[in-house]
Amino acid sequence: MSKLKEKKLFLLDMDGTIYLDNDLFDGTLDFLEHVKKIGGRYIFLTNNSSKGVDKYVEKLAKLGITATDDDFLTSVHATVVHLKKQNYHKIYAFGTKSFIGQLEAAGLPVTDKLEEDIDCLCMGYDTELTYQKLEDACILLGRGVDYIATNPDWVCPTWYGFVPDCGSVSEMLYNATKRRPTFIGKPQPAMVELALDKTGYKKEEAVVIGDRLYTDIACGVNAGISSIFVLSGEGTMEDLEKSEVKPEFVYDNIRAIYEDLQ
Repeated sequence: MSKLKEKKLFLLDMDGTIYLDNDLFDGTLDFLEHVKKIGGRYIFLTNNSSKGVDKYVEKLAKLGITATDDDFLTSVHATVVHLKKQNYHKIYAFGTKSFIGQLEAAGLPVTDKLEEDIDCLCMGYDTELTYQKLEDACILLGRGVDYIATNPDWVCPTWYGFVPDCGSVSEMLYNATKRRPTFIGKPQPAMVELALDKTGYKKEEAVVIGDRLYTDIACGVNAGISSIFVLSGEGTMEDLEKSEVKPEFVYDNIRAIYEDLQ
């Protein structure tokens, strides 16, 4: 465990890693306090683009975790960086009102209506999905506009199981249009790179912790940093045995990580 004890920057997935829905996992508070105690830093990374950082700050506060906007990096942050490099004339934002607001606040030219001068379709995890949005997306993809999506997650965990996430909706659109998006969030390395730039830590000092092999762990691998796979959320040991993506460490939960760091 000496190598794990050398880590200073802990990049934490949230749902399935430190909590499930509205239930904080045992050990989360102890783990976060330990990171502060050793003079390290933790940043919460999430692919969930359906709500803004302000909602996560509120949620963590209700769970007993004091956090600020500076403690988060989301797939929307990474997507904004990507979109700004492209200089699009008009972007159709396929997502929640919060998602649209986040893109607008970043100064991007967005619309949620079908218009002639749209040159990019940008899709997020949409908990306000309507058939009209699906139809608009099919029309735009048929026109050949650029196609960007915040994250490839198949499902989002809830207290009762799982619901379709951005990856599942994009697969539905693929069946209709034969087009797939360029995904920006995990497993792409952009969010880790933003975290390293933000904090000044080196790659060898960083570790990503998450419950999904195909997003969280793959993100760590693609970014060239260590990764910890926890079995408290979506992923299982059976998934690990079948996966080509391998974490550096495997733990049952955040409590077990904390205990090994002692």
